[in-house]
Amino acid sequence: MKFLATAAILAVLFTTPAKANPITPIAEAQRGTMVTVQGTVERITDEDEFRLADPSGSIRIYVGPNWVPADVGEAVTVNGFVDDDLFGPREIYARSLTRADGSVVAFERRYD
Repeated sequence: MKFLATAAILAVLFTTPAKANPITPIAEAQRGTMVTVQGTVERITDEDEFRLADPSGSIRIYVGPNWVPADVGEAVTVNGFVDDDLFGPREIYARSLTRADGSVVAFERRYD
C-alpha cells in the first residue's frame, strides 16, 4: 500500500509542469529581490555591463566577471538579483541570460 501511495505522489510530481519565473516589468524590479526581466539590449556600457529596456523603463545589468553575451538591439531575458544598495543606481546582478533562440548563458556569481 505504501508503494502505491509513493508511486502516485511521484507520478504527480514528475508530470506537473514546472512553473516558469514570472516576468517582472523593469520599473517594478524591487531592490533586494530575485527577478526575471525581459527586454531589448539598449546599449553596452562596459565589457561586463549593459542596459536592458522594456516599455516600462531600463536598468543596468551586470554580468561580470564575464563579457556581455548579447548585441545591441537583441531581445533577451535576464534572471538575477536586484542590488540592494539604496544610494546607488538600480542594477541587476545577472545569474543567467536567455537569448531569443532559447540558448541560456549562466554567469558565475562572483561580484567583486
